[in-house]
Amino acid sequence: MGFAFISPWILGFLLFTLGPMLASLYLSFTRYNIVQAPRWVGLENFVTAFTGADRLFYGSIARTAYFAALVVPLGILASLGLAVLLNRRLRGTTVFRTIFFLPTLTPIAASAILWVWLFHPEVGPINYVLGRIGIAGPRWLGSAEWAIPSMVLIALWGSAGGSRMIIFLAGLQGVPDELYDAASIDGAGALQRFRHVTLPMLSPVILFNLVLAFLGAFQTFALAMMSTEGGPAYATWFYLLHLYTTAFKSLQMGYGAALAWIFFLLVVGFTYLQLRASVRWVYYAGERER
Repeated sequence: MGFAFISPWILGFLLFTLGPMLASLYLSFTRYNIVQAPRWVGLENFVTAFTGADRLFYGSIARTAYFAALVVPLGILASLGLAVLLNRRLRGTTVFRTIFFLPTLTPIAASAILWVWLFHPEVGPINYVLGRIGIAGPRWLGSAEWAIPSMVLIALWGSAGGSRMIIFLAGLQGVPDELYDAASIDGAGALQRFRHVTLPMLSPVILFNLVLAFLGAFQTFALAMMSTEGGPAYATWFYLLHLYTTAFKSLQMGYGAALAWIFFLLVVGFTYLQLRASVRWVYYAGERER
């Protein structure tokens, strides 16, 4: 009876998840352009990627890592800071919570179009305001040096007050008040209570958000596609944009499948390293009690 009830999910998983994954694994060892039948080439696609024959492969990985290294810690700090402010139960908290969350509801395409206009070097409001106070604004998305930092700002605007903030807020509300009371009796100030009580109790939530934030940063695609299309001069040519262009524009489906599996292994490996490293700093209360 149980299998009968979950059979729609099982069929959906086999047809739309596991089946395509196994098909892409097979195609990663072939040369396939949709028009002709797949031709087995063994490890040729992987050799092409790792030996530098694909001149955009390592660059796309480096740009994606650079973007993640900027947006993840800044996003975690911003979301945690907003959650701490909202957790103080001040007047108007509900209104501010709504305001912080609203950018998350904006579709990526709409936010990309909005920020392309805001960052426009000639007619954009941001450079206009900077010019009024005597500062020459950069070219933002039109500059190879400023393109990724500009996209980091867009990503922070769209994610800092979203689900990550809500998860932090739920974690903060789960910290027992008696721990703060005991710390205050011992003479701990606000910063000391935050460092020695809040952060250790919040460490599992920080790890959860950290893993999800890195996964989201590594999978950045739509923002770059809509705002810069990988430019200027490949400055925002992220890994998934390279994968999409290879598979669906150049129709190199075999090589695109190989890129997808390389990405899968990189993400799984990095997540595993994060979880292994978390043993040193994540505090689980139930584990310590046992």
